[in-house]
Amino acid sequence: MYRLTNTTQHYAWGSPSAISDLLGREPDGRPEAELWMGAHPSAPSRIDGGEATLLDFVSADPIGMLGPQIAARFKNRLPFLLKVLSAAKALSIQTHPTRAQAEAGYAAEQERGLAPGDPARNYVDDWPKPEILMALTEFEALAGCRDPEDAASVLAVLVELGAKDLDPIRAALVERPEAATVAAAVGRLLEWPDDSREQLVADVVDAAALGTQNAGLHADDFAAMLRVARDFPGDIGLVAMLLMKRVVLKPGEAIFLEAGGLHAYLQGTGVELLANSDNVLRAGLTPKHIDVAELLRVMDASLPVPVRRGKALGAGVVEFDTPAPEFRLHHVVLDTKTTLRTTLPGTGPRIVLALSGEVELRGNRGSLTLTQGESCFVAAREGTVEISGLAEMVVAAPGV
Repeated sequence: MYRLTNTTQHYAWGSPSAISDLLGREPDGRPEAELWMGAHPSAPSRIDGGEATLLDFVSADPIGMLGPQIAARFKNRLPFLLKVLSAAKALSIQTHPTRAQAEAGYAAEQERGLAPGDPARNYVDDWPKPEILMALTEFEALAGCRDPEDAASVLAVLVELGAKDLDPIRAALVERPEAATVAAAVGRLLEWPDDSREQLVADVVDAAALGTQNAGLHADDFAAMLRVARDFPGDIGLVAMLLMKRVVLKPGEAIFLEAGGLHAYLQGTGVELLANSDNVLRAGLTPKHIDVAELLRVMDASLPVPVRRGKALGAGVVEFDTPAPEFRLHHVVLDTKTTLRTTLPGTGPRIVLALSGEVELRGNRGSLTLTQGESCFVAAREGTVEISGLAEMVVAAPGV
């Protein structure tokens, strides 16, 4: 077992202090967006605070660190990346590719000679990026597209309140209530002509403001859009986001985003577990590279994104099972009402993050104690690990 020292990513949308509060340190004034725990090449965790990284350790001994099956299936690469994500502002409207799409897209950009750090790149690696996010605080997100009837209802309210240019899109949704029509509607908005885009956004913002005044249908959705508009004035993504489902997760609830699922995180703090990739296709609400055509090609408007509450495996242990072979997330609470001692869930290589309290991990090769904000990597060769204490934690493991 190896204690980890992790990298905080200071993206502009991050909260000022949530990650520092978890880690028990004073914030430095910069936004704190993500805390990365894993072996991604761009920000691998360091081992025991030294210069050696988890990526170095995995590369030097993939069989011992990952186990023979995981090493073979994922080509000697730790298949998952664990993060704490804390958003004070909206993240971009985005989706992620399948493995086949990522491999093809990465190969094509390599052939074009795009440098690794080129801002015009869509594919920074050849891996997919499915992800699950479990809320630590109340967490607001856009997760998937609305069904056709709901999308038409939103547009009907906006048209009635003055955004008349949306009426042809509303009519198309009424005439052909299919997921493909929703996808076409999203595409039409994101590709709205430049010469009339500013006016459309202004009309929709004005209509949404009227829609919040009487707490009528979709008033909460309009209020969320108006809040985002303060950070992204004039962005066409403000209109497109109204065709997406808005959810507010309670602590302990989660959403799983598979490849092709359109989403954007709006505000809150959560634990995110994803395949070990940084491939993101963006289409709005961001200063970063946008490729609407590629996002629309990858997007699947029919994908449902239900709220997940996990499955109890035993006293104090909840598992969030997904189809992703790269990862599986566990939420563990050790307390006097459930249990003070149990077996660490998952098999193979695992990363453990203590969210509160103190937990002792005891394996065949020794023991290690984590307190709030501390994390460790458990190598596959460690086998069964017993945990005890008064603590809340998350455990990341392979999904196969």
